[in-house]
Amino acid sequence: MGSLIRGGAPGSPWLTPTGLILLSLIPVLAGAARLGEVTGGAALTSHNARFIDSPFPVVIHIISVTIFSLLGAFQFVPALRRRRNRWHRVAGRILIPAGLLTALSGMWMAVFYPHPLGDGVVLTVLRLFFGSAMAASILLGIRALMRRKFVAHGDWMTRAFAIGMGAGTQAIVLLPGSIIFGSTDELSRTTLMGAAWVINVVVAETVIRHRARRLPSPNLTRMAT
Repeated sequence: MGSLIRGGAPGSPWLTPTGLILLSLIPVLAGAARLGEVTGGAALTSHNARFIDSPFPVVIHIISVTIFSLLGAFQFVPALRRRRNRWHRVAGRILIPAGLLTALSGMWMAVFYPHPLGDGVVLTVLRLFFGSAMAASILLGIRALMRRKFVAHGDWMTRAFAIGMGAGTQAIVLLPGSIIFGSTDELSRTTLMGAAWVINVVVAETVIRHRARRLPSPNLTRMAT
């Protein structure tokens, strides 16, 4: 997520999408492997039993989050985000339902799937909180767009994207935690996964403030007219 801050730097329009795609690569590949298990008749194990018993939510989640993370990365290319660029509008019509499906399917799985070792009540609450925040950000982004408040629309969608990219950051921060405490230690797993979401949200707010500083002052705009 850190490359977002430099996304508007001259001469580096593809730095941000490249960084975001790399960040999402681990969860996307893991999701593809899980999708293969669910649809390919894999042997039942303690790790995949909940997905094979109820495959529809996880299939929806994997497909929607893959679309949201990979396609959404290109929305941070300034040339593609310009108001008259058709790409941004067409991609947005795909990203909005994909983002909502990502959030809602994630919350459904948090509530109704049996919890694996290392996932406790606190982590479920965090998943519901950030899933709700992601869905709310998308809905607020839609409302801002309908009111033609394009800056606010971009801000809310940036927040939603940051939360949706949580799995990528979690893949990074959980690695040292798994080595030190083990992959099923509930306290470290909950703390690190929560920290990953917080990191992404902080980066998103930094990006939003950075963009706001680059916008022309309303007073200066009025003086120029």
